Formats: sequence, structure tokens, C-alpha cells
Amino acid sequence: MADRERFVVRLPILARDLAGAQRLARVVGRSLRLLPLVDPGEITVSYEDEQRVHHRVFCDRLLGAGRRCLLRADHDGPCARRLTR
Repeated sequence: MADRERFVVRLPILARDLAGAQRLARVVGRSLRLLPLVDPGEITVSYEDEQRVHHRVFCDRLLGAGRRCLLRADHDGPCARRLTR
């Protein structure tokens, strides 16, 4: 196995709607971001019967030093590494 190979772990979770699925994915992503092999910026959700269509969960803009914005994908205002109240 080459050092650069990456694998994607899919974790099916049922949600009532797209917004609910994105919220849940953000919570899971933020809680796992401390693990070095988890890339929360790449988290997406899809409808069960449209798994080729992915909806971003996080903004994912680069903020410098390899860090990314952790606000929702369609947030208003400036990017941030932390939730704003």
C-alpha cells in the first residue's frame, strides 16, 4: 500500500431532511477533528438514492497554515475556526 493512498469511511445516518443531515455531520466532524487522520473540511452528505450528488457541510476555505474554516458551507460573514454565537 502506498503512503499516499486515502480511503473514505462512509457512515450512514438517517436524517429527516438535508439541513438536519448537514447539522448532524457538522457536529460529528467538529467532535472528530482532533484526530489527525480526520479531515472535517471534506465532509459531505447525500440523499440515500442520490449518493453521487454530495452536499458540502463545512465552508472549507483555507485560512492559512493549512487550517480551514469550520463554519457551515453557506455561512454569512467572515470565515472562522470556531463557532460564533
